[in-house]
Amino acid sequence: MSLYKDKIIGVLMGGLSKEREISLKSGNAVLDAFMTRGYDAVPIDVGTDLVTQLKTKGVEIAFLALHGRYGEDGCVQGLLEILGIPYTGSSVLASSLAMDKFLTKEIVKQLGIKVPRDFFFEANRLDATEGLKAMNLNFPVVVKPSREGSTIGISIVREPNQLKAAVEAAAHLDSRVLIEEFIPGRELTVAVLNQEPLPIVEVVTKSGFYDFEAKYQSSDTQYFCPADLPEPITKRLQEDAVRLCDRMGCEGVARADFILNEAEDAYFLEVNTLPGMTASSLVPKAAKAAGISFAELVEKILASARVKIQ
Repeated sequence: MSLYKDKIIGVLMGGLSKEREISLKSGNAVLDAFMTRGYDAVPIDVGTDLVTQLKTKGVEIAFLALHGRYGEDGCVQGLLEILGIPYTGSSVLASSLAMDKFLTKEIVKQLGIKVPRDFFFEANRLDATEGLKAMNLNFPVVVKPSREGSTIGISIVREPNQLKAAVEAAAHLDSRVLIEEFIPGRELTVAVLNQEPLPIVEVVTKSGFYDFEAKYQSSDTQYFCPADLPEPITKRLQEDAVRLCDRMGCEGVARADFILNEAEDAYFLEVNTLPGMTASSLVPKAAKAAGISFAELVEKILASARVKIQ
């Protein structure tokens, strides 16, 4: 009998973040996969009544298909720890660290992996223009909330007169704002499944920027997997992804994003501890290239379920 075939699996989806609709798509895809494999799986639309739902439906294992705040940032993980329910993915600490782009970059720097130069500040305390001067960052720059997912609230600022509006947009979502140097290049992502790297996916967008629209709303976005890269670069990126996921404490499946510039220098951007599982999501594409079906991928992620604090 497959792992957890005799348990009631709750697929946690939806949630309270701005990525709710995407999470519902991920969750329903996972739920369908469990059904085809004969698991006893039930949907859990996460809200403030989560504890009641878990108890009422008798959930014994939690498969997390949540994205963004209150789901990917350690909040739900902490609740499941208190309830003693094994769950998929990363621990409370790893989840909360990965959700903070600035803190993640500080950890990645220690591994010797390149990251874009940046300026981090509390939007209600410091002036972005002065910070850019102090860091000697020239336009264009990328402005993003430090603790938000799926490129929500992110802007590419090409002129000084665009900076204020971009900072305000990011600060509306998170008081902690990150401004990075803009590095043009190829957008690459490496999924790590149970400590093993999957084939690299290259994303090519019409706008040249893989934002929320390009991810979920555009029919022009192209995906190439395995990415057409020299073998040494492929190996280096996969090794870096595994190293940083290991250092962060990521479990189950995680996805590390990079930019490869013209000089073939790879710059780390961010890591996602609960990446999308929709039809257009990157991890299922990488798994497929590795000969892993969507249902098999879901089962492999399920194998990571456990109570992390013991």
